[in-house]
This record gives sequence, structure tokens and C-alpha cells, in this order.
Amino acid sequence: MFYYPFYFDPTYILVLVGVVICMAASARVNSTYSRYSRVRNHAGITGAMAAEQILRQAGIYDVRIERVSGKLTDHFDPRTKVVRLSDSTYGSTSVAALGVAAHECGHVIQHATHYVPLSIRGALVPVANFGSGLSWPLIIIGLFMGGEMSSFLINLGIWLFAAVVLFQLVTLPVEFNASSRAMRILRSSGLLYEEEARQAKRVLSAAALTYVASAASAILQLLRLLILTGGRRGDND
Repeated sequence: MFYYPFYFDPTYILVLVGVVICMAASARVNSTYSRYSRVRNHAGITGAMAAEQILRQAGIYDVRIERVSGKLTDHFDPRTKVVRLSDSTYGSTSVAALGVAAHECGHVIQHATHYVPLSIRGALVPVANFGSGLSWPLIIIGLFMGGEMSSFLINLGIWLFAAVVLFQLVTLPVEFNASSRAMRILRSSGLLYEEEARQAKRVLSAAALTYVASAASAILQLLRLLILTGGRRGDND
């Protein structure tokens, strides 16, 4: 078991670093989106209209566009084949809204073309969900037990959390690729002028940082777990 004087856990610094990284990324995307959500695109089309046009140009006709409440809650649901655009995107004519809408259409095209990282991420979803909920309880229970069962539970918890980290890492190429597709579509289709496209790219780049921050935070959490349980696992090897 591990003890620290006055209940000070130095590994908690890793958690704090992860929190700071995530907060900084979130502040960046909010400020960037807020800035370019006030810039109207030259054609005056909404995010929903742009999404419909992009999907038709890609030859995709079996995906619906729906409105969902909230800000930046946009997502594509491959199970129901629905692109859900948030209140801040669906009816907005800003360059930021078109960038976000095009990004979600990028995911649709990934799904239609069987983009491999997207398929891998989809396969990892149930494992990652299971691991995020059970990894810490298993590790804590293992730390209070003795014998081989203790080592088994701790290692199982770490492997489950490692699956969460893997999910975060696989998410990165999926999101980067969707943004790249979005920018190519916006430029080639003429939905945005070049300067507008650069502004939309700034929004998508800021949004991508949130995924990088989440992955970094998960890696730091995993490192903390390995440090905290290293001695205990070594004693039971």
C-alpha cells in the first residue's frame, strides 16, 4: 500500500495538469467559435443548408439533418443515420456554423467510405464505456485486498483504463480527418470564400485541440495509475 505524509499525493499533480490542459483547450474553442460565429458567410446559407448540400454532392441521400438543443453539441449518429446540429449551428449563417456542419458531414463520408480508424473507434466504444465506469472501482477494491486476487483486480482495472486511453488516441485521426475533409469540401464547393474558409479552419483547429487535450489528460491519468499501483503490483508479482 502507498502512504504519503499529511495525506499529500504528489501524483495528483498529473491530474491537475490534465485539468488545466482541458480547461485551456475548452476556453480556446469557445473564444474562437464565439469570434467567428459573428461572421456571416457570403452566401447567407445556414449550417443545415450547407450540410444537406454537402451530403448530396457526396452522393449520400439516406442521412437526415436534425436540430438538437445546446451549443456545440453537434454530432453524427451512424446507428440512426442522423446528423444532429446544435442550435448554434443549425440555423446560423456564420462561417463557424458552416465549418462545424461540414465537419459532421466529414464523419458521414467517413462512415460511407468505411474509414478504418472510424471503424476501430466504433469497435472500442463499448470497451471504453465499460472501462471508464469500472476501472477505478476495480483498482480501489484490489488495493484493499490481499493475495493474487488483489493483483488481478488492479491489473484488470489498469487494462480497462488503458482501453479508454486507446479510444481517445484513435479518436484523434478520426477528428483530424473529418476536419480535413470539411475544409476540402468547403473550398471545392464554393460554400465559403478563401478568407472565410481560413476562418472556419481556425474554428475546427481549436475544436481539434479539445480532443488532443482529452487524450493527454487520459494518458496522464493512466501514468498516475501505474505510479500509484506500481509497488503493490510488484509485491504481488
